[in-house]
Amino acid sequence: MKRICLSIIMMLFLALGACAKDIIPVNTSMDGVRTVGLYQVKDDINIYKFPDEEAQILYRVRWNSEEFFPESIGANNFFSIFVAKKDLAYVNVVDIVDGWVEIVYDNSKGLTGWIKEDDPYKFMTWTNFYTTYGKKYGLNILKGAPATCKDIKGSPDDLAQTISTINMPQKIHLNVIRGNFALVSVMDMDKTPKTGYIRWRGDNGVRYFFPSIK
Repeated sequence: MKRICLSIIMMLFLALGACAKDIIPVNTSMDGVRTVGLYQVKDDINIYKFPDEEAQILYRVRWNSEEFFPESIGANNFFSIFVAKKDLAYVNVVDIVDGWVEIVYDNSKGLTGWIKEDDPYKFMTWTNFYTTYGKKYGLNILKGAPATCKDIKGSPDDLAQTISTINMPQKIHLNVIRGNFALVSVMDMDKTPKTGYIRWRGDNGVRYFFPSIK
């Protein structure tokens, strides 16, 4: 009987912990390449089939630092970024129309729906997001990124001269974004500062770097 009770407690603990773990991209992915940015969502929202309050409600999504509903979607598929201690809960955005936001509510399947826009300042383009958080925390290289993204160029152009290379970075500080390039200052393990342009995303929208949110 005691073993059964312990098993039930462990199952509940694991279920409650589904939303407690931070969700921050660590790998390159095609997910979200057609999105225009991110929206910071509340902890209780309705997802509509169309941008109309009379439209069918696909899901009511609710969460806190320990739980996420519905389980059929799951926190890992819903959030693009989730950091509970910083109160960061962002989802991918496809479009914004007349007070409505089209979000990707299941990244694993690419399913989209609409939520009411409660605050226009909660939307950030990818460039604004990287500028804000990349300047604050620096950047990490995502797993699966091509080796060429470590090339530091003299100007924001693939054909520009490679002036240095990122080897074992201690910190990649973002200065400014220029299209698909970012002007960065890098401190490698050899303590030699390096400044120049890197490819932060490909022409197909796949991101090679991500803010090092801690």
